[in-house]
Amino acid sequence: MTDRPAAVIALVGAGPGDPDLLTLRAVDRLRAADVVLYDDLGSAGALVHAREDAELISVGKRSGRHAPKQAEVSRLMVAYARLGKRVVRLKSGDPAIFSRADEEITAAREAGIAIEIVPGVTTATAAAAHLGTALTKRLVARRVQFITAHEVTGGLPDDLDLAALADPAATTCVFMGKATFPALAERLFAVGLSPDTPAAVVESLGDSPKSMVGTVAGIATQLRDSPPAGACMILYGAALAGVVEPAAAFGRF
Repeated sequence: MTDRPAAVIALVGAGPGDPDLLTLRAVDRLRAADVVLYDDLGSAGALVHAREDAELISVGKRSGRHAPKQAEVSRLMVAYARLGKRVVRLKSGDPAIFSRADEEITAAREAGIAIEIVPGVTTATAAAAHLGTALTKRLVARRVQFITAHEVTGGLPDDLDLAALADPAATTCVFMGKATFPALAERLFAVGLSPDTPAAVVESLGDSPKSMVGTVAGIATQLRDSPPAGACMILYGAALAGVVEPAAAFGRF
């Protein structure tokens, strides 16, 4: 009987939900895993690469549904690794962006367990690809900023840098902002952002994606009055001008 290698946890980015966008390393780690702790959003497609005998455990968080607390997710991850299991913590998008990976990294290191991070395609760049546009544009948009518009309580964070977010020369990518973007837009208008700033929303990137393009004001109104059911990535800034369509295109969700 041969000794198994030291237990290792891999934080694997599942990307926006399309299994074609998984990295080769992500597929390799999934195929080797004994246990996969996976998010609800964006991870289901990646599970086809898990072994038939692997234990698959949903630990995802969705609004309005009971889900494990972050501390419990970290505890499970470490507990399985201590049993000698090869553990994949499958995270939507990229583990380094708004995924609470820092808490899981800390938990593993405090337990003395080796941990690896496998990057994934973030939903911001996947949304730009779906729209057929770039997030940067020479002489127009030299800066890209990622923000979360959803705090622990479900509301808009109070510590946002509104001056930076109102810069039309930056492309702003808003994660988890479907419910709070209308309020964010009002704050941005108050500090000088033009309501006509180009904007776009892509819904359900990993499963029959839908898109809407227009202005920040128009997108905010649509999200307030007829919010889509799926997860959304919101983009705005001058670089989006190339994909703006007439007002008649609104409401395609």
